[in-house]
Amino acid sequence: MKKIGSPEKEMSFLDHLEELRWHLIRSTAAVMILAVLAFIFKDFVFNTLIFGPKQPDFPTYRMFCNISQAMGLDTFCFQEMPFRIQSRTMAGQFSAHMWTSIYAGIIVAFPYILYEFWRFISPGLREKERKTSRGFIFIASLLFFLGVLFGYYLITPLSINFLGNYQVSKEVFNDFDLDSYIALVRTSVLACGIVFELPIIMYILTKIGLITPEILRKNRKFALIIVLILSAVITPPDIVSQIIVAIPIVILYEVSIYISKVVIRNQKKEENRRKRKE
Repeated sequence: MKKIGSPEKEMSFLDHLEELRWHLIRSTAAVMILAVLAFIFKDFVFNTLIFGPKQPDFPTYRMFCNISQAMGLDTFCFQEMPFRIQSRTMAGQFSAHMWTSIYAGIIVAFPYILYEFWRFISPGLREKERKTSRGFIFIASLLFFLGVLFGYYLITPLSINFLGNYQVSKEVFNDFDLDSYIALVRTSVLACGIVFELPIIMYILTKIGLITPEILRKNRKFALIIVLILSAVITPPDIVSQIIVAIPIVILYEVSIYISKVVIRNQKKEENRRKRKE
């Protein structure tokens, strides 16, 4: 099999498929190894991470409690959440344990998955393109984990606090299914992790010529509407949570405009150099 980056003849379509297969196998193996570790350390994964945002001493609640008290309010100050979590199926807890471990493996293995993806596409790039994209794995991983932390420490507790305290009547007590609770935590974390990849996505789209800084500036109003809709989807239906989510996305959009501008400027410089040589 041809080694990555070796100066050999072009690979056939089947060779590319074989290469892709091995990258997928190695990525899957990394995810499964980390998933097994998460499965073993279930007390930390569930009691500390998954159920952490349910506890009144969670850092986010303490921070918002101090802020609200300084404003003469007690919005986020409470002793316990007014709901219970239950499992109503025989295999409910075991199934939740397995799938949570797999998702934990995917999140932790994200940099390695990116590395395998980069190894697959890098042979098709020019030497200069490889050099200018060396920080791709680090920057993309950093943005992803910043999004994961943002989702875990802000969106998740805000969602749990809002939905856990919401009642249509005092006659109804909140007993949430285990799968429903875990799905909320998982969606908040992964959605924010993916959203924070916006600058990387814009960089790639600019490189292949699908967008320009002018297009991004011209459609800023439409982008803002999309941001607000996205914020409403991944947060509970209250204005404060939506604003908290919308602010970093708007900042990321503005950063994406700058990145797109830099890419176009570098491309023009490269074109001018080629013309001079010719």
